Amino acid sequence: REIDILWTLRSGATTAESPADEPFVCSKFIVAIGRNAAAFLSSFILDSVCWEVVGVVKLWNEWCRTSSTTNVLPTDSFCLFYRLISDPTVLLCQCSCYVAEDQQFQWLEKVFGCMRKEGLQVTILSTCPVADYKTQESTLTLPSPFLKALKTKEFKEQVCCPLLEQPNIVRDLPAAVLSYCQVWQIPAVLYQCYTDVIKLDTVTIEAFKPLLASKILKSLVKDVSESTKILKKLLTANETHNNIYI
Repeated sequence: REIDILWTLRSGATTAESPADEPFVCSKFIVAIGRNAAAFLSSFILDSVCWEVVGVVKLWNEWCRTSSTTNVLPTDSFCLFYRLISDPTVLLCQCSCYVAEDQQFQWLEKVFGCMRKEGLQVTILSTCPVADYKTQESTLTLPSPFLKALKTKEFKEQVCCPLLEQPNIVRDLPAAVLSYCQVWQIPAVLYQCYTDVIKLDTVTIEAFKPLLASKILKSLVKDVSESTKILKKLLTANETHNNIYI
């Protein structure tokens, strides 16, 4: 169950695995894992004028089957990489597909293997069921959704929400990315949104809004009025898709 990463970082040519003989410089790498986290970036950060698609992940598992085409198109993959046109060292990833446990190491090696780790800072956004949050009080009384942060030892900046308390843990690809950064001594922070809604949801998406004031994101925020329009469009399209049977 191999994972293929296709890059178009140079001259529009598609290359598998490595975009060049030498790893490229990346100062900021923002990873949104899950549909709500990806929708947050689409609504508040991504802009077709300022960002360009530079890579896709092709994978197959029990829950995700991407097409076999080699064209780098948004319709071909649920895991896309974008580069900021004005600053090519800023990279963003929207991963709304499931990456199986036996594929996570490949994902990490092939994505981070293309980047220089010096000067790199990673921000991870993900969601998790509030039922997984361990606390002495009843989860029914918690003001869901809410954010918790977990960071590597090297991350020295102020976080935008309370840190995740013990004995809570994170799992799957968000945990794999954060663990990789810890091992390689890369400054990284994971912002996990605990929510009681599984589907694409306005309240869950907007729970990430405090991150717009963070040092790594505040310079990337686009026009708020446009963000609201895009968010409504995303949710309308999702509702139409889910209402096939009436």
